[in-house]
Amino acid sequence: MCRNIRPLHNFAPPATDEEVEAAALQYVRKVSGTVRPSQRNAAAFDRAVAEVAEVTRRLLGELVTTAPPKDRDVETAKARERAAARYGG
Repeated sequence: MCRNIRPLHNFAPPATDEEVEAAALQYVRKVSGTVRPSQRNAAAFDRAVAEVAEVTRRLLGELVTTAPPKDRDVETAKARERAAARYGG
C-alpha cells in the first residue's frame, strides 16, 4: 500500500490537494490495516484521512529548501527506469 505514497515536497508545480489527499488515504489505510473500513469505523477513518491531509499541507507549506524544484516528468521517467531495472520490464 505505501508504495503509492510519493514525495510531495519541492515540485514545480506544487503538490495538488488531490495528491495530498491520496497520500493521506494511503497512510491511513496502511496504519489501520484496511482498505475499506466497516460502517462502524468509517467516520473515524474519514476523519483521520482529513486530519493527515491537513497536517501534510501544513508541513509542505512550512518546509524550506535551497534546492531547485524537481520536474514531475523527469522524476516519473526516473521511477519508470528504476522499475524496469528492478522488474525487468
